[in-house]
Amino acid sequence: MFEPVELYRDAHHCCLMFTDLVRGEQSVQANQFLVVDNGTGAVLDPGGNLGFNELFLGMSRHFSPQRLSYLVASHADPDIIASLDRWLTSTPAKLVISRIWERFAPHFTKVGKTEGRIVGVPDSGCRLPLGTSELWLLPAHFLHAEGNFHFYDPVSRILFTGDLGVSMVSGQEAREPVVSLAAHVPRMEGFHRRYMVSNKVLRLWSNMARKLDISMLVPQHGAPIAGSAIAEFFDWVDNLQCGIDLMDDRHYQVPTAML
Repeated sequence: MFEPVELYRDAHHCCLMFTDLVRGEQSVQANQFLVVDNGTGAVLDPGGNLGFNELFLGMSRHFSPQRLSYLVASHADPDIIASLDRWLTSTPAKLVISRIWERFAPHFTKVGKTEGRIVGVPDSGCRLPLGTSELWLLPAHFLHAEGNFHFYDPVSRILFTGDLGVSMVSGQEAREPVVSLAAHVPRMEGFHRRYMVSNKVLRLWSNMARKLDISMLVPQHGAPIAGSAIAEFFDWVDNLQCGIDLMDDRHYQVPTAML
């Protein structure tokens, strides 16, 4: 296991990215994140059971799990929070997730485990206190989930973008930021065309995101996007046809082929 990537650090605040906790061809590479401010910690998109042990042990070398305040989930996919039961057993953290998924999340746990430990986020988003700072939970609905949020850290100026900006790369490749987008687009395009719902939503999101002071876009799968590639990414999604933009009656036919 690699050491985590230090995305940001100062005397009171740090952001760590774990890129290689899930291995094997049967599962997709995923990133997990630890953000700590003045001794208060949050794990962003903690992941599934495949990487739980490695993440818990890796995080423990940098921050005590017993001081973890939040598990912040962009949405409720298995690669985001399937390990929820184990986190709630091992730490005092609360789950922060869209109100849409608030009543679905307990399906990942034993009966009663989530009682009093879920913080539901309204569709408009919120600012979540973290130490002496905060995380901004930004609306990112239908990118790709119905109730979906991205996380902006105003100290590091990192925007954690969940499934937006995803690229299909190895854990080792995910450690290196992309600073020029053109050669990287083939690693993103197929995923975004299928998993993002529509160009309209992408443009609504980019109009919001362009107002932020961003040092890096960091997705839940694949490599961070930095430097001039940030503006290039905004331009790319503004013009990307995806999801329902590509659908017509050919995609809704009674099947005849046997599985």
